[in-house]
Amino acid sequence: MDIDTHPIPRTPPRPRLIRAAASLTAVLAAAALAAGPAAASVPAARGDGRTGGGKPTVVLVHGAFADASGWNEVVRRLEGEGYDVIAPANPLRGLTGDSTYIASVLKSVKGPIVLAGHSYGGAVISEAAAGNPHVKALVFVSALMPDRGETLAALGARFPAAQLNNVQRMVPYRDATGSGVDIYIRDASFHSVFAADLPAAQARLMAVEQRPIATTAFTQRATGAAWRTIPSWALVATEDHAINPALERYEAERAGSHTVEIDSSHVAMISHPDVVTRLIREAAASAAEPAAAVSGAPALADTGWRETILTAIGGIAGAALIMGGVFLALARKSRG
Repeated sequence: MDIDTHPIPRTPPRPRLIRAAASLTAVLAAAALAAGPAAASVPAARGDGRTGGGKPTVVLVHGAFADASGWNEVVRRLEGEGYDVIAPANPLRGLTGDSTYIASVLKSVKGPIVLAGHSYGGAVISEAAAGNPHVKALVFVSALMPDRGETLAALGARFPAAQLNNVQRMVPYRDATGSGVDIYIRDASFHSVFAADLPAAQARLMAVEQRPIATTAFTQRATGAAWRTIPSWALVATEDHAINPALERYEAERAGSHTVEIDSSHVAMISHPDVVTRLIREAAASAAEPAAAVSGAPALADTGWRETILTAIGGIAGAALIMGGVFLALARKSRG
């Protein structure tokens, strides 16, 4: 039986179809190649959506008898250096509630955090940061640093009392949650005790605008001590009359903090903003994200959607190149 060996005739590809497919392939390949570098250079989102360029977000927490404006000069310097900065209001109602509130603020921040606290704010950040893996460094400025289970009253009793203890004014208060007692610094003593190295007129305004702290802040026990597990930096103000400098030094040594001492009043972040900014910058250097593999490109955040995008782009580019090769071969055969 003879077998027909004649080849089966094939319909040659239509030239118009080949040209259209080739054009589509070229467009896909060009789009994929163009999108690749752009997607690879997308910086990680930080804080409120701004980009941090690998730098941590700095969170600044004020202490008693003050508000967040005390950080103004430090904020200006840090933002000028490209840091995202948040300076939330510390409620000053009690260590438990205040630290819980600041802990909730920290949870809203994306990426690594450097957390700084002044005075009573040091106690708040130490408790608020406990268990938060995003807090990479702590900075204590003329601050209180209690250990777990310790009250601020017991911590302060380790050394002779500072002058602040003798110039307090107690004012009973009532609010929707109950009643208590607020502590103020007497206006006449505010300058000498709290801000001796500031102009008298500036200290006078601070005295008038001071925010009191509830006595419960000094009697509630600390439930965490983040300085035991997170690297810390500390500033000791040797002319501090609100917290005994010997206590500040003891706390820093106990925590193993990187410590600097300067001749400053209690409000070092106002009278010596350059020194405080430098200390925060040193802490931030230890918390910065690793540099990107490509020089000049910020590191990608470890989020699944970025990896998915890059994988998809690679697949599109590969498929486009393969399709181009197939249609080119078909075109050559049709011409033959």
